[in-house]
Amino acid sequence: MDIPTELSTGERIRVLRESRGMSRPVLAGLCGRGPDWLKKIETGERELRSHTLLLALAAALQVSDLSVITGADTGTATPVPLGRLSHPGMPDIWAAVMTRSLTAPAAGPTDPSVLQGRADQTWRLWHTSAKNRTEVGALLPELIRDGEIAARTLDGTQRRSALVALSDIYRLTGQATAYVAPAELAWVVADRALSAAQDADQPAAIAASAWNMGNILRETSYPEEALRVVDEAADLIRPHLDGAPDDWRGIYGALQLHAAVTAAREGREGDAWRYWGKGDQVAKSLPAAYVHASTVFGRANVDFHAVSVDIDLRKAGKALGAADDIDPDVMPSVERRARLWVEVARGHLQRGDRTAALHVMQMAHRIGAETVAYTPSARTVAADLWRTAPRALRAEAGRLAEAVGVAAAG
Repeated sequence: MDIPTELSTGERIRVLRESRGMSRPVLAGLCGRGPDWLKKIETGERELRSHTLLLALAAALQVSDLSVITGADTGTATPVPLGRLSHPGMPDIWAAVMTRSLTAPAAGPTDPSVLQGRADQTWRLWHTSAKNRTEVGALLPELIRDGEIAARTLDGTQRRSALVALSDIYRLTGQATAYVAPAELAWVVADRALSAAQDADQPAAIAASAWNMGNILRETSYPEEALRVVDEAADLIRPHLDGAPDDWRGIYGALQLHAAVTAAREGREGDAWRYWGKGDQVAKSLPAAYVHASTVFGRANVDFHAVSVDIDLRKAGKALGAADDIDPDVMPSVERRARLWVEVARGHLQRGDRTAALHVMQMAHRIGAETVAYTPSARTVAADLWRTAPRALRAEAGRLAEAVGVAAAG
């Protein structure tokens, strides 16, 4: 249909929705949100900054080119991957999370130290495997069930330890199912991670689960709420940092980096660099080789986040300059290295250098194929390159798009 060029994004969404005979509750529900949220978008009361939600709205409205919604005429199509991302491990994870028994378990509890060791080992697998979603996803259902049994049947100090382990397991579940889990599961997992940590009354676990909750809030277009959660968590753990284990300071630093990216995505440059500076100071206070086990906070991750902040602030030249000074191999997380190269590719696209963007996206895919395939920003870059790569590179761009899953094999 022809939509007047002067209409805003919200007005375009309303026109498209009404032309399809869809109510606000129906369209909002397809995106995992409420009708009041959609009303604010359509009336211009709330700006829609989340690319993930833009894609969700476009898919729900069956619009194959995102520019139909945004009104941005770049001369090239911005393809929308129609349909929800899926992963074969999701049904078993869903069953483990959503069908926990209300009766007393028949099996005895796992020793909390053993349970924590398994959780820690699975976090290491998440950061070291190129197929992290598949390999971690296969382990999560049993981990979730064993964690739930231990938390329900143990008491005293042992129960608190089991609750900390269960919180870690649910945080990992949130990471491993990001962008493939239904919205209701993502919220349940984030809430259970936080509730388990609060029941354990352990500040570092609460802060780590707040970091996880902040991810969910930011990716579902609640940036102010995300900042509130991580700020409160930082305030909670700060008084305990003197003499605390390195990991307590590590999660405090991770909260600062989370807030830095959230602020940058909102265009709040001063706040973004203020938060990043706090994270930088924490990294300087820790041993040079320190890396937090789950958030991978440390010197390398602080430097990686400087690139992300500049990219989100659309300062591509500065971001690429910072990336030139980084040795990616010092980062022990395969997943995080792949995401760095995705950020570099975004920077090259901002500068119009599609040849360089394609080169580094191919590197990202070689490093972490599943990270690229299941991360919306990476899929967006791959789709952009598929449509707009120079003629000599179109075959390569097409192969990348097929591998990532944004284009069907010809």
